[in-house]
Amino acid sequence: MLDSVLINTPILASIAITLTTVATYQLSAKLQQKWQSIWLNPMLLTIILLVPLLLFLDITYQQYSQATYFLNLMLEPAIVALGFPLYQQLRQIKFHWREIMSILALGIIVVISVSFIMAMIFIKAPEIAIALALKSVTTPIGITLTEQLSGDSSITTFAILLAGLFGGLLGPAWLSFIGVNSAKAQGLAIGSASHAIGTAVLVRVSAEHGAYSSVALILSALLTALISPWLVPLLQQLFN
Repeated sequence: MLDSVLINTPILASIAITLTTVATYQLSAKLQQKWQSIWLNPMLLTIILLVPLLLFLDITYQQYSQATYFLNLMLEPAIVALGFPLYQQLRQIKFHWREIMSILALGIIVVISVSFIMAMIFIKAPEIAIALALKSVTTPIGITLTEQLSGDSSITTFAILLAGLFGGLLGPAWLSFIGVNSAKAQGLAIGSASHAIGTAVLVRVSAEHGAYSSVALILSALLTALISPWLVPLLQQLFN
């Protein structure tokens, strides 16, 4: 019955899909709030629950993307809202901007280089290596850079999602386990590696965590856009 609705009444189908997505996320958030488990991350649970449902109903990704278009529009103001903790800590961050820029630039060079070289050694596919090397930035920038550098943007999208989810789920606990307890250090690490998803998790920890994660998110995207166009071709020459 739902298949016929999807064909004949796309507006109703869009509303149904959007409401199902929102309801699933809210239910997941309630479960996490009740059980206080990192594995009950609302985004992760929503994906786990929705993907089988969409496959069962034979709804393609393109159909789902079109149906949830208005939810996608809300992503931009949501990301802007993550900048509020940054504004709260802006005066303190100004004193360390040189160190922050240097650390992030070095980290980006290392991550891109290691990811690309490891992918070329084990997979030997340049388009996949490029896609995996650009996994630690926000999706729009990652996709744009991947396409410009002749990589596989679909793999980039998947890799960015995984980086965000695992960073948000395990990042803070892992950093604490290895002795990195500074709010500044944790914020910079998660923001640069796990972008918006990780930042959204850290905002709940403290304003300082969220502020440094936000600045890492923004600066990492900018630095990656500046560094990758010359670094990736240089790395490719190593395998020619």
